[in-house]
Amino acid sequence: MTTRALVLGAGGEAGVSWEIGLLAGLADRGLDLTDADLVVGTSAGAGVAAVINSGVSLPELYQAQLAPLNGEPVARMTRWTIARFVWAAGPARRPDRARRRLGRMAVRARTSPPAERRAVIEHRLGTHDWPAGKLLITAVDADTGEFTTFDAGSGVDLVDAVGASCAVPGVWPPVIINGRRWIDGGMRSPANADLAAGYDRVVVVAPITRGLRSIAGVTDQVTELGRSCQAVALVGPDTAAAAAFGRNLLDPACRAPSARAGYAQAGAARADLAAVWG
Repeated sequence: MTTRALVLGAGGEAGVSWEIGLLAGLADRGLDLTDADLVVGTSAGAGVAAVINSGVSLPELYQAQLAPLNGEPVARMTRWTIARFVWAAGPARRPDRARRRLGRMAVRARTSPPAERRAVIEHRLGTHDWPAGKLLITAVDADTGEFTTFDAGSGVDLVDAVGASCAVPGVWPPVIINGRRWIDGGMRSPANADLAAGYDRVVVVAPITRGLRSIAGVTDQVTELGRSCQAVALVGPDTAAAAAFGRNLLDPACRAPSARAGYAQAGAARADLAAVWG
C-alpha cells in the first residue's frame, strides 16, 4: 500500500494564507493533498494542518482568507529582535544550545499576554478537537531546547499545540503545556520535513525554505527524503507569491494577496505535484 505525507511549513500570516490558497487551488484542479496518511504542521503550517481535515471545506477556508480584516493587531520582528534572533540561532554544530538561547529570548521578551494570544488561535481554529487522520504538530521546549511533536494521542488541547508551534520567539509568548514552556517548532527547521521519512510519496509546502545557522533548511531535508521515498516534491512561493507576502510576513494585511497568489500558483504546480502524489 502506497503511503503519502503532506508537510506544511512556517511562514507567518502570509504562509497560512498562501498554503490554504495553494491547497484550495490544487483541489479545484482535481488534486486533493488533504487525503494524506500523515500531515506535519510547523508554525503557520500547524494552523493550516489543524483545519484542513476539520470538516471545513477548502473553498470555505480559502474564502476566509479573502475576508476583510477583523482588527487583529499587526505583529512584526523589529531590527533589534531580528539581531537577537540571529545571534541566538548560533553555530550550526550546536543546534540544541541554539534552541535554548532562542527559548531564553522568548521567555524574556515583552509580548502580548498569553491568554490574549490563545484567544486569537482559538478563534482561528474554531475547534479544540483534533482532526481525523494522523497529524503531527511540532514545538520546541523553551528551557531545554528539546524538539517534540504533539498529536491526537498526546492529551494536549489542539489550540495549545498550535499556539506552541506558532510561538515565534520575541514576538509571541511561549505556551505552557503540562508545566513546560514551548515555542515555535520552526526553531528546529522551517518545515521539519524529515518527519515524513518512511512514507512513500511526500509533498512539502514551505513558504520559507532557507535555514539559519543552527536551524536546518528545508532543501537539505527534502534531498535526504529523496534517498528513501519513491517520490518527493518541494513547493516554495513563486515570484508573485513572494511579492504578495510583502516585507512583514506577520501582517494580517498580506492574507488576501498571499491566498490569491497561492491559488494562482497551483495551476503551474499541479502537474508536477500530481506526478509525485500518484
